[in-house]
Amino acid sequence: MKKETKHKIVKELEESLQQNHTWYLVDYKQMPVWKMVELRKLLKRNNFRLKVIKNRLALKAIGQRFPELKPYFQKNNALAFTDSDPIALAKLLQDFSDRGKVLEIKAGVVEGHYLAPEMFSEIIKLNSKMDLIGRIGYLMSYPLSQFLRTLQTPLVNMGRLLSVLKDKRES
Repeated sequence: MKKETKHKIVKELEESLQQNHTWYLVDYKQMPVWKMVELRKLLKRNNFRLKVIKNRLALKAIGQRFPELKPYFQKNNALAFTDSDPIALAKLLQDFSDRGKVLEIKAGVVEGHYLAPEMFSEIIKLNSKMDLIGRIGYLMSYPLSQFLRTLQTPLVNMGRLLSVLKDKRES
């Protein structure tokens, strides 16, 4: 491979790593081409990206940012990128791995922080970003809704009492 081509690849990888704050290093264990195509289609449908990499070029692109990742750049590797939902990407990769036993998630970077391989199972257990935001919204609105119910209760009881009094007078 020519030096200019290598430089171009490193530059593209650097840009991808800067744009996407979450990515996972995946060992695809001699995955057949048709499975790789299936994985790429699946990731693309969910707005994620997969790039097969050369280890030395990827290490150049990463530079000194994550020295703890260096030992994982051996054998066949690919990078799965996302800029939106790291949990959904992790779950998708794990699901695909469970179906075919052809993927191994070696390590990664989640929201700009190193993720050790043993922590990957913890990421999968989390709810998605939108679920967590929804829960926070619910937790913030719950006390207010309870307060409003407390204010409404005397008015509702007063209305019921007036209705009963009205029915008694009419009868």
